[in-house]
Amino acid sequence: MQTLKTIRGGEKPVLRKPEGTDGAAIWELVRECKPLDENSMYCNLIQADHFRDTCVVAELNGDVVGWISGYVKPDAPDTVFVWQVAVSEKARGHGLGGRMLNALMERDACDGVTKMQTTITADNNASWGLFRRFAEKRGAELDDEPHFTRDDHFDGQHATEHMVTIDMAIADQQAA
Repeated sequence: MQTLKTIRGGEKPVLRKPEGTDGAAIWELVRECKPLDENSMYCNLIQADHFRDTCVVAELNGDVVGWISGYVKPDAPDTVFVWQVAVSEKARGHGLGGRMLNALMERDACDGVTKMQTTITADNNASWGLFRRFAEKRGAELDDEPHFTRDDHFDGQHATEHMVTIDMAIADQQAA
């Protein structure tokens, strides 16, 4: 487990792997974090149980205040895909999202991972900022391109999702 800098009033969130019993709290957190897409509670339970090695929970005084769901891509074992990042309003503005991304990359399950991918809609400024800062702090390149488009994939019902790729191998090569 990893502790973070103090949030408000001396409290320190703990970063840990999720447990199946966290599913309902994760689901509630995601529901509170607009504009994130809501999944079923069962989906969050499966993520917390089956993908716990590539998911991160931030807990503060017994409450789930942060969540990352992700997985190493089966067809690209050098790539971790971050499905969602959620940070409770009471924990925002303290770098928790970035710390959770760093904690994810430190996991044994991410040994050999040199790329991070996620999808972001054009108007999700918080996510763009989070992933740009993450790439910048690692000296990595961030590229994006439309991936799941409004008309081709969402039948006009959802904004285009841009595939964001952060290539950390380039930064590692330059550092060597």
